[in-house]
Amino acid sequence: MSPHHMLPEQRVTLITLGVRDLPRSRAFYHALGWRPAQEQEGVSFYQMHGSALALFGLDDLADDMDRPVAELRTGAVTLAQNFATEEDVDAAWHRAMQAGAKAIKAPQATSWGGYSGYFADPDGHVWELAMNPFWPLTADGGLTLPTG
Repeated sequence: MSPHHMLPEQRVTLITLGVRDLPRSRAFYHALGWRPAQEQEGVSFYQMHGSALALFGLDDLADDMDRPVAELRTGAVTLAQNFATEEDVDAAWHRAMQAGAKAIKAPQATSWGGYSGYFADPDGHVWELAMNPFWPLTADGGLTLPTG
């Protein structure tokens, strides 16, 4: 059987965040150190490791889905960045705070043996910054879940 017939594929190629004020969100992510790979009127695309992140005007996103803006919510999904050390988590946390992130939970030791904290971007999209000692990262920051 060819790989094309083995569905579903467990991958995400694009994550789109609906934002109320695109210039504000562009400035926030710029302050985090993110640089767009492409920008068009109404949308910015950021190349990530094996996928991309888009910032898209909330009204335009709702129109694209044929849904009322009021039905679009944030906070039920958490985006995460894993780091190799607690010090790297702390450095990313401080950068986020300097960029204007809203602190939700400062980085701290977790009950599962790791270290993590949470912040929200200007539209309330929640990011976790974490060090998981059970999930080693590749040299370029990639994550492949251990099996077994």
